[in-house]
Amino acid sequence: MSEELIIEHCSPTLAGMKSGSMFSVKTSKDMDIYEEVRDLNKALRKKGLRVIPLRKTDEFALIYIYRPKHLEKDLKDPRALRILKKKGYETQNPECCIAQLVRHIRSDEAFPHEIGLFLGYPPSDVESFIKHPCTGVKCCGYWKAYSNPEKAQKKFVRFRKCTEAYHEMNKRGKSLAQLAVYTD
Repeated sequence: MSEELIIEHCSPTLAGMKSGSMFSVKTSKDMDIYEEVRDLNKALRKKGLRVIPLRKTDEFALIYIYRPKHLEKDLKDPRALRILKKKGYETQNPECCIAQLVRHIRSDEAFPHEIGLFLGYPPSDVESFIKHPCTGVKCCGYWKAYSNPEKAQKKFVRFRKCTEAYHEMNKRGKSLAQLAVYTD
């Protein structure tokens, strides 16, 4: 996995601005995605980050980078809890929810749209996307915003600036571990 790919898709999470990010990476026969994930975890764990493969096929792997403490806070939101319970999740702890998300991704025919809750998207937007994915969208960026487009647009700008800054710092020699910040 290239640092550039991770920076492109995960900078706001590395910077502590959102609870999680996900990206897809092409795999090959000589690539051990699990070893790469272990190496990333070693490098990022002390910064409060975790990395897990959500799904792996012969062609690609879907990788999730997240901040457990941020995710725990996000998933305590009453609206997020309601969505997860409606989707059949046991919501006693975030790790249990992640395990259930992995099962859904690997076994369900349809992609689990509640994944937005694991990526730090507003529960109101996740709920609207689940109910009516094509109607009521007020703006698009890192997600489809239905409820507060001004706030979403501000976040989209912050996330883009963060990604640009992280790319620039990486070009100047900063590693992922150096770019990742520690947050509680």
